[in-house]
Amino acid sequence: MSHTTEWNVRLQLSEEDGKTRARVVLDTGSASLTGAGTAQCAPGDKDVPVIGDEFAAGRALRDLGTRLLRTAEHDVEAMGAAPEPRTSVPYGWPE
Repeated sequence: MSHTTEWNVRLQLSEEDGKTRARVVLDTGSASLTGAGTAQCAPGDKDVPVIGDEFAAGRALRDLGTRLLRTAEHDVEAMGAAPEPRTSVPYGWPE
């Protein structure tokens, strides 16, 4: 069975007082999921906005990925099958 679809992702970044916030929205056409992430410049660090954008966006995308996997697991369970066991270990930058 062949299947092709397109999902759209929108990422919004905002920065205020050294804190960057990211919001990412996945639109599948029939559903929408949102992820969020933040980054904050440490007091002694040089304020480089693009680095805050990268950290916040990465965290928002990771959050979205986690939410999408949970949705898929829920859908699998609703179909009467057991979800795939989780084997991955959390990683990434400190929050």
